[in-house]
Amino acid sequence: MIGILWDNFDYAVSVLLFLIGLYCVIAKNNLIKKFMGLNIMETSVFAFIVALGVVKGGSAPIMEPGARPPFINPIPQALILTGIVVAVSTTALALSLIVRVWRQCGTIEADELRELE
Repeated sequence: MIGILWDNFDYAVSVLLFLIGLYCVIAKNNLIKKFMGLNIMETSVFAFIVALGVVKGGSAPIMEPGARPPFINPIPQALILTGIVVAVSTTALALSLIVRVWRQCGTIEADELRELE
């Protein structure tokens, strides 16, 4: 059991991070804490996809004399870079919206905002 967990350590850490983020989203009332939980969740998904793209003993896919397979697939890394750019922009937008909610309502606690409706 420990050997299987150790062999899949990167996957286990990704799942653990995802669960920590999910806990923050479900259990916390503060909007910033909820959004940071979402950021932790998306970071865990990024780590999981990068871990899927790892090839043991693989080399860079640069075709030169003497290059032999297996080669590492660069597509997951490119997708994650795009995902990081999207994540940073949505984080900036969400935090600016949270600041706007705080200025309008005077609180960023979700249960207090429900009472204001």
